[in-house]
Amino acid sequence: MKVEQILQLKGTDIYSVEPDAKIAEAVTILNEKNIGAVLVREQNGNVVGILSERDIVRRLGSRGAEALSMGVSECMTSNIYTCSVDASVDELMGMMTEKRIRHLPVTRDGNIVGVVSIGDVVKRKIEEAEQEAAALKEYIAS
Repeated sequence: MKVEQILQLKGTDIYSVEPDAKIAEAVTILNEKNIGAVLVREQNGNVVGILSERDIVRRLGSRGAEALSMGVSECMTSNIYTCSVDASVDELMGMMTEKRIRHLPVTRDGNIVGVVSIGDVVKRKIEEAEQEAAALKEYIAS
Protein backbone atom coordinates (compact mmCIF):
# COMPACT_ATOMS: atom_id res chain seq x y z
CA MET A 1 0.00 0.00 0.00
CA LYS A 2 1.20 3.49 -0.83
CA VAL A 3 0.82 6.69 1.18
CA GLU A 4 -1.51 8.09 -1.47
CA GLN A 5 -3.99 5.28 -0.70
CA ILE A 6 -3.83 6.09 3.01
CA LEU A 7 -4.66 9.72 2.25
CA GLN A 8 -7.57 8.66 0.02
CA LEU A 9 -9.00 6.65 2.91
CA LYS A 10 -8.32 9.08 5.78
CA GLY A 11 -8.62 12.41 3.98
CA THR A 12 -6.24 15.22 3.25
CA ASP A 13 -7.14 17.76 5.92
CA ILE A 14 -4.10 19.73 7.01
CA TYR A 15 -4.27 21.72 10.22
CA SER A 16 -1.75 24.42 10.95
CA VAL A 17 -0.88 27.34 13.20
CA GLU A 18 1.36 30.35 12.72
CA PRO A 19 4.75 30.46 14.46
CA ASP A 20 3.66 33.33 16.73
CA ALA A 21 0.52 31.53 17.92
CA LYS A 22 0.52 30.49 21.56
CA ILE A 23 0.92 26.84 22.53
CA ALA A 24 -2.53 27.04 24.16
CA GLU A 25 -4.06 27.86 20.75
CA ALA A 26 -2.35 24.83 19.20
CA VAL A 27 -3.57 22.62 22.06
CA THR A 28 -7.12 23.76 21.33
CA ILE A 29 -6.79 22.70 17.68
CA LEU A 30 -5.21 19.36 18.60
CA ASN A 31 -8.04 18.71 21.02
CA GLU A 32 -10.90 19.87 18.76
CA LYS A 33 -9.63 17.96 15.72
CA ASN A 34 -8.50 14.92 17.73
CA ILE A 35 -5.06 14.97 16.11
CA GLY A 36 -1.53 14.64 17.42
CA ALA A 37 0.31 17.34 15.48
CA VAL A 38 -0.17 20.55 13.53
CA LEU A 39 2.03 22.07 10.87
CA VAL A 40 3.53 25.46 11.58
CA ARG A 41 3.07 27.80 8.61
CA GLU A 42 4.03 31.38 8.06
CA GLN A 43 1.39 33.75 6.66
CA ASN A 44 2.75 33.19 3.15
CA GLY A 45 2.07 29.44 3.53
CA ASN A 46 5.66 28.29 3.97
CA VAL A 47 5.92 25.40 6.40
CA VAL A 48 8.57 26.15 9.02
CA GLY A 49 7.91 23.38 11.52
CA ILE A 50 5.64 20.82 13.06
CA LEU A 51 4.26 20.90 16.59
CA SER A 52 3.35 17.59 18.15
CA GLU A 53 1.87 16.52 21.45
CA ARG A 54 5.32 15.24 22.36
CA ASP A 55 6.83 18.71 21.81
CA ILE A 56 4.19 20.24 24.07
CA VAL A 57 4.62 17.65 26.82
CA ARG A 58 8.37 18.22 26.87
CA ARG A 59 7.84 21.96 27.33
CA LEU A 60 5.23 21.40 30.01
CA GLY A 61 7.71 19.16 31.78
CA SER A 62 10.42 21.79 31.77
CA ARG A 63 8.36 24.98 32.13
CA GLY A 64 5.09 23.91 33.70
CA ALA A 65 1.85 25.70 32.85
CA GLU A 66 3.78 28.76 31.65
CA ALA A 67 4.59 26.71 28.51
CA LEU A 68 1.02 27.25 27.31
CA SER A 69 1.70 30.97 26.87
CA MET A 70 4.90 30.39 24.87
CA GLY A 71 4.98 30.93 21.14
CA VAL A 72 4.69 27.87 18.94
CA SER A 73 8.04 28.75 17.34
CA GLU A 74 9.73 28.19 20.71
CA CYS A 75 8.40 24.67 20.99
CA MET A 76 8.02 23.30 17.46
CA THR A 77 10.32 20.90 15.69
CA SER A 78 11.84 22.81 12.81
CA ASN A 79 13.68 19.90 11.21
CA ILE A 80 10.74 18.43 9.31
CA TYR A 81 10.87 15.03 7.66
CA THR A 82 8.42 14.40 4.82
CA CYS A 83 7.46 11.52 2.59
CA SER A 84 6.16 11.28 -0.94
CA VAL A 85 2.68 10.11 -1.90
CA ASP A 86 4.51 7.26 -3.65
CA ALA A 87 6.18 5.96 -0.48
CA SER A 88 5.12 2.54 0.73
CA VAL A 89 3.72 1.79 4.17
CA ASP A 90 6.87 -0.19 4.93
CA GLU A 91 9.03 2.82 4.01
CA LEU A 92 6.91 4.99 6.31
CA MET A 93 7.27 2.56 9.18
CA GLY A 94 11.04 2.47 8.68
CA MET A 95 11.36 6.24 8.58
CA MET A 96 9.11 6.78 11.60
CA THR A 97 11.06 4.19 13.58
CA GLU A 98 14.49 5.44 12.54
CA LYS A 99 13.70 9.12 13.10
CA ARG A 100 11.54 8.45 16.18
CA ILE A 101 8.64 10.49 14.83
CA ARG A 102 4.90 9.89 14.79
CA HIS A 103 3.70 12.32 12.10
CA LEU A 104 4.88 12.89 8.54
CA PRO A 105 3.74 15.56 6.12
CA VAL A 106 3.12 14.02 2.69
CA THR A 107 4.32 15.79 -0.44
CA ARG A 108 3.43 15.72 -4.11
CA ASP A 109 5.52 17.80 -6.50
CA GLY A 110 7.05 19.68 -3.56
CA ASN A 111 3.69 20.64 -2.02
CA ILE A 112 2.29 19.25 1.21
CA VAL A 113 -0.92 17.39 0.43
CA GLY A 114 -1.63 15.70 3.75
CA VAL A 115 -0.23 14.35 7.00
CA VAL A 116 -0.02 10.71 8.08
CA SER A 117 0.43 9.49 11.62
CA ILE A 118 1.82 6.28 13.05
CA GLY A 119 -1.79 5.38 13.88
CA ASP A 120 -2.74 5.63 10.20
CA VAL A 121 0.16 3.38 9.27
CA VAL A 122 -0.60 0.77 11.93
CA LYS A 123 -4.29 0.76 10.99
CA ARG A 124 -3.42 0.04 7.34
CA LYS A 125 -0.91 -2.69 8.26
CA ILE A 126 -3.57 -4.39 10.40
CA GLU A 127 -6.08 -4.15 7.54
CA GLU A 128 -3.54 -5.69 5.15
CA ALA A 129 -2.85 -8.55 7.57
CA GLU A 130 -6.57 -9.20 8.04
CA GLN A 131 -7.12 -9.25 4.26
CA GLU A 132 -4.23 -11.69 3.79
CA ALA A 133 -5.57 -13.92 6.55
CA ALA A 134 -9.06 -13.92 5.01
CA ALA A 135 -7.61 -14.75 1.58
CA LEU A 136 -5.61 -17.64 3.05
CA LYS A 137 -8.66 -18.98 4.90
CA GLU A 138 -10.69 -18.81 1.70
CA TYR A 139 -7.90 -20.56 -0.23
CA ILE A 140 -7.61 -23.33 2.36
CA ALA A 141 -11.39 -23.79 2.51
CA SER A 142 -11.73 -24.13 -1.27
